[in-house]
This record gives sequence, C-alpha cells and structure tokens, in this order.
Amino acid sequence: MASMTSEIASSSSSSLPKWEYDVFLSFRGEDTRNNFTDHLYAALDRKGIWTFRDDERLERGTTISTELLNAIEKSKFAIIVLSRDYASSSWCLDELVKIVECREKDGLTVLPVFYGVDPSDVRKQTGSFAEAFAKHEELMKNEEKLQSWRAALTQVAKISGWDTRNK
Repeated sequence: MASMTSEIASSSSSSLPKWEYDVFLSFRGEDTRNNFTDHLYAALDRKGIWTFRDDERLERGTTISTELLNAIEKSKFAIIVLSRDYASSSWCLDELVKIVECREKDGLTVLPVFYGVDPSDVRKQTGSFAEAFAKHEELMKNEEKLQSWRAALTQVAKISGWDTRNK
C-alpha cells in the first residue's frame, strides 16, 4: 500500500507543471519600487500573470535567501529592471547570476528593461555600473564573485529588451 501511494505521489508530482510563477521580477527597490516596478507589477497582476517580487523584509538580509533562489527556479520568465543603482546591490547581482544560470540550464526566458540606463553601460559596466563595481572591489576581495556578476550583466545586456529612455 505504501509503495502504491508513493508511486501515485511520484507520478502526480511529475505531471504537475514545474512553474510556480509566470514571472520573477528583479529590481533595485530604492530605484524603482514605488514607481515603475509597482506599475509593472500591477499591470501584470491585472492580466492574471502570477508574478513573484521580493518584499522589503527580504532585502534586509545580508545574503540572497533560499526562498528567492527557489522562486527564480520556479518561474517561466524573469523581468530584470536594470536601473542606475541596480549594480550597487550585491543582492541584485547575486539574483542576476541565478537568473542567468536558470536561463542557460532550464531555458528561463529573460526580459531586460533598461530603466533610465544605457544598455551599453550595463554590458560594459561603465557609468553608474563602473562606480558600483569600484565600490564592490574595495569592499570585497572575491574576484570570482565579481567576475560572475560582470559576466551576468554582460549576458543580460546582450538580450533584446526595452529601453525606457526611448519610451
């Protein structure tokens, strides 16, 4: 009996969709939480698109939470709102690395939004992105992590997305 129950549970779980969320929304809260991101989230919600966005309590931790990593893995799409101070947050950059990993491994569809920033600044880490990395380099000596952040930004900036400077 127990064997049959576990087989049913196993076959049931394998037939369930992998996705828990339609969209994972990645953004720098200080830059966009009370304007663009709130409007985007509301628009997605109105269309019935199940969207995960972190709340303020999650950002208070010093490392990216397991809950956030799992939400990325369980999403079909990731919308990344790349704003002026996005790269100043190690939290955002860790999230971005995970998004890029899921894109490569699981086929996560990534949709970048360049919110008031030039895509080439993101790709080449110039402008405010260069300033952010200069501070990260001062504070941490983990070259491998810095390189993974840079590579993730470069990859995402090469994806065709939306540039809000062009409306």
